[in-house]
Amino acid sequence: MITLQPIAKTSDLFLTLPPSMANRHGLITGATGTGKTVTLQKLIESFSSIGVPCVVSDIKGDLSGIAEIGGGNTRVSQRLAEMGLDEKYTPYPVTFWDVWGENGHPIRATISDMGPLLLSRLLGLNETQSGVLTLAFKVADDEGLALLDLKDLRAMIQNVGERSKELSLRYGNISSASVGAIQRALLTLEAQEGEKLFGEPMLNIHDLIQTVDGKGVVNLLDATKLMNTPKLYASLLLWLLSELFETLPESGDSQIPKLLFFFDEAHLLFNDAPDILIEKIEQVVRLIRSKGVGVYFITQHPNDIPEKVAAQLGNRIAHALRAFTPKDQQAVRAAAETMRDNADLDEKSALMELGVGEALVSFLDLKGTPGITQRALIIPPFSHIGPIDQNLRRELMKNSIVGDTYDITVDSESAYEKLTQRLQEQAALKEREDMEKEAVKVQKSTVRSRESAGEALAKSAARAIGSQLGRAIIRGILGSIFKK
Repeated sequence: MITLQPIAKTSDLFLTLPPSMANRHGLITGATGTGKTVTLQKLIESFSSIGVPCVVSDIKGDLSGIAEIGGGNTRVSQRLAEMGLDEKYTPYPVTFWDVWGENGHPIRATISDMGPLLLSRLLGLNETQSGVLTLAFKVADDEGLALLDLKDLRAMIQNVGERSKELSLRYGNISSASVGAIQRALLTLEAQEGEKLFGEPMLNIHDLIQTVDGKGVVNLLDATKLMNTPKLYASLLLWLLSELFETLPESGDSQIPKLLFFFDEAHLLFNDAPDILIEKIEQVVRLIRSKGVGVYFITQHPNDIPEKVAAQLGNRIAHALRAFTPKDQQAVRAAAETMRDNADLDEKSALMELGVGEALVSFLDLKGTPGITQRALIIPPFSHIGPIDQNLRRELMKNSIVGDTYDITVDSESAYEKLTQRLQEQAALKEREDMEKEAVKVQKSTVRSRESAGEALAKSAARAIGSQLGRAIIRGILGSIFKK
C-alpha cells in the first residue's frame, strides 16, 4: 500500500489522507492570513512525492517555492522539531504556465473547445445573447469554419449579423442588438488582452499528467496577472477541468489518483454563474473521480461553494474563520456542522480560536467514512516557502519537460481567413458584374448616340433640302413677278 506523508499532527496523532481516497475531492477554508497557502503547498508536495501530478493556480506567486529546496527558515525548523520530524528538505518538479507567456509557458484553448457556455459567462452575456452565440457556433460547424482564436469568433459574429435574414429562416431569429452586444463584449475582452488565451497550439491535457524521477509534476498556473480578470481566470480553470473530464478514460478505483486539481479563490468560479453552468460543474465534479481526478477547492468560507458541490467534498481542512457580523457567525456555525463531530471538541469555538498554521482536519478513511474532526497543526512543507527568484524560474522554464512546444503561436487557416476570402471573392464578383453592367450601359449609350447622330443628320439634310426647295420656289415666284 502506498502511504502519503502526514499532513498535520495533533498532540499525539499524525493525520494523513489515504491516497486511494484523494479522488473523493476536498475543501480548504479559512480567513486571509490563517495558513491556507502553506497547507495547500504541503498537500501538493506530499502527493507529488508519491507520483501524483497536480494542477494549481498560483494567485500571489508564493507557490513557486515548491520548485526550490526548503531550509533556512527558523520557524519551520522549530515546528518540525516540536513534531519530532526530520528536516528532509527537497524541491519538486514544476512546469510553469502563464496565459501571457511571461512567467511560464503560454496556455491556450481554442474558441471551439472553450464552447459557447463558458464563453457566454466570460463575455457576460444574457440568455438571448448566449442563444445568438450558440447559433454562431452552429453555423460555423455546419459550414466547416474552424473557430480557433478571437478574430475567428469576431469574424463569425459579423458574418451572422450580415446574413441575419438568410440564417433566421434556418436557425431562428437573430437579434441585431444581441450581435452588437457580443461584438462590444469581444472588444472589452481584447482590451483586457484576453485574446492571449485563445489560439494554437492548444494545450494537450496529457502534458499535465507527467512524472519526473518518480515525483508527480506540479503544473503551476501563474495567476498574479490573471486575477485582474476574474471571469477569464474562472473560465480557464473550468475549461481545464472540463477537458480532463472529456479526455481521460475511466480508471476505476486505484491506489493513487491520476491527477489532483486545486481551485484557489474558488468563489470566483461560482460568482454570477448561471444555473446551467453550476449544474455543469456539479456534474463534472460528481463524475470526474471515476477518471482518477481529485478536485480541491480553496476559499475563505465554506458557503462560497454551492451546496450540491460541497456535498461531494469528503476531505476537509478548516483554518480559522472570523466572526465579526451575524452573517459571519452563521458561516462559522455552518462550517462546524459540515464536519464530523468530535465529542471532545467544540468545533464552532475552535474555528474562531485557531492560530496561524492550525486547523480542524477531517479526512476520509479507507472505507470512505469521514474521520472524526481533529484540531491539529499543519506540518510545514519541505520545499521553499515563498516565491522563487526570477532567474531560477527562467532556468526551470528553459529546461521544462514540455520544451518549446507552446512558446510559438501557430495561426492556421480558420474561420477568419475563409470568411475574408469569401468576402474578397464576393467583392471581386460584384466588381465584375458592375463592370459588365457598365459595359452594357456604354454600348447602349453608343448605339443611342449613333442613332441620335443619324437622326440629326437626316433632319439637317431635310432642313437643308427644304431650305433649298423653298429658296428655289421663292426665286421662281419672285423671278416671275419681276419679269412681268
